[in-house]
Amino acid sequence: MADFEKAFAITSAHEGGYVFDKDDAGGETYRGIARRYNPSWKGWRIIDEIKTDNPANLSKALDNNSDLQIHVAKFYKRAYWDKFWGDSVPEQDIANELFDTSVNMGVRRAVRFLQEGVNLLNRNQKNYDDIIEDGYFGRGTLKAMQQYLAIDSTKTLLKVMNTLQGMHYIEYMRRNPKQEKYARGWLKRT
Repeated sequence: MADFEKAFAITSAHEGGYVFDKDDAGGETYRGIARRYNPSWKGWRIIDEIKTDNPANLSKALDNNSDLQIHVAKFYKRAYWDKFWGDSVPEQDIANELFDTSVNMGVRRAVRFLQEGVNLLNRNQKNYDDIIEDGYFGRGTLKAMQQYLAIDSTKTLLKVMNTLQGMHYIEYMRRNPKQEKYARGWLKRT
């Protein structure tokens, strides 16, 4: 079964420290946690205190605060990993992909990419039945993924999931050209 700590280590490398980018829809963020979307996260109290006490070395002070880092890890596990039953995913690489995509695009979109992938790779339902592509991870999604993995390559499923992710980024940038500045970072994640 998959290990949260392994997935978290990979995703943490993509999610930088403290950023307040006016073009980022999330506004003020720390390690990818957007204040706009998560205003009650306990870490913001620590960040606000450090911003007041030590504004010159803010990034270093935040990154060295062990309480803040514990809050970050707990947030990611609860808000993302647990929502797609990460501990039940049988392949670490798939769990890593689901986790990173969930953090970047939301859990429902990440799970939809998985659901669409297992449906596209079931040989027109010869290997197993299609599942509903609703973005909710449940027994049906877990079973279809297990059925797929029993007969086919993890790499192929990951390629489909990454292709869907890349297509989403491209469409998003076409709709909102200001977002092109994030293209290279996003495409590193695919």
